[in-house]
Amino acid sequence: MKDVTTAYPTSDMELLGTTPGNITEYNDTGNYKLAFLNYFTLVVYSFIFLLGTIGNGLVICFTIFRMKKTVNVIWFLNLSIADFAFTLFLLFSIIYLANGFIWIFGTFMCKMNTMMTFINMSASVFFLTVISIDRCISVIFPVWCRNHRTPRLASFIVLAIWILSIICGLPYFLFRDTHEDFYSIRCFKNLRGSEDTGWSRHNALVIMRFIVGFLIPFPIVVTCYSVIALRIHRNLLTTSPKPFKVIITVIICFFVCWFPYHLLSILELHTVDRANVFLIGIPLTSILAYLNSCVNPFLYVFFGRDFKDNFWRSIQSVFEKAFNEDP
Repeated sequence: MKDVTTAYPTSDMELLGTTPGNITEYNDTGNYKLAFLNYFTLVVYSFIFLLGTIGNGLVICFTIFRMKKTVNVIWFLNLSIADFAFTLFLLFSIIYLANGFIWIFGTFMCKMNTMMTFINMSASVFFLTVISIDRCISVIFPVWCRNHRTPRLASFIVLAIWILSIICGLPYFLFRDTHEDFYSIRCFKNLRGSEDTGWSRHNALVIMRFIVGFLIPFPIVVTCYSVIALRIHRNLLTTSPKPFKVIITVIICFFVCWFPYHLLSILELHTVDRANVFLIGIPLTSILAYLNSCVNPFLYVFFGRDFKDNFWRSIQSVFEKAFNEDP
């Protein structure tokens, strides 16, 4: 029986970069290119880790301690929590890459790290979708929103999103494992069973991730923001082009960050050889997926006038208190 874990060399690279097993399949030129890619991935991951944890951490602290718990604050707080955890767990991948693909955290953390990554990835996409739906409903049905759009209802929706995200992440806990050989300890996808069973499980994971993480959310986001833009234009609610620029930016960022990652994952299902496009492309598209968690605070929070004004007033207040000479 063929070991199914060797049938998908690039499946081990989901949000982790290339593996030593892939590099040994190439000549010196290929080794050099993949080694450079690993260093490049390590640098970019470190940048994303710092930017994502700091940016989302500021939003979390500010929304918890400085803002009233409105529906919007609940959305943005949970979006920031998902993005913060998403980038925080990137630290394990950074250490994994920097340590020469030697996983030092044990089998349980291998499973937990991958599961938490995909839980928070799913939650981030779900909250982006819910925010777009909520904004659309607020524009179309303002009277209904004034009567029924409450923090209590938002809290129930948040709970449902986190439960759904946990369900989406559980398979990655079940099918993750570690393997030690003479040069490394790898954290990889172990699909178990026969080759046909492993291929079926891999296909199911990729297709479900594409459907739940992009195919359903992206049309919803586009539709909601298109309706908002049309309503603003029709009712002449604003003369400033800024709302339209923000809407277009949100849609473009969502598409650019997630579509390449899902596209390569789907194309990989129909490829039997270790093509350079996957060995190089999947780590690069994974970088784009992580970047989405860095730009979310700026797109959805810092672009908001009320939040931005309150944020800078709070920062100013902190410095005024720090430098106040009065006892």
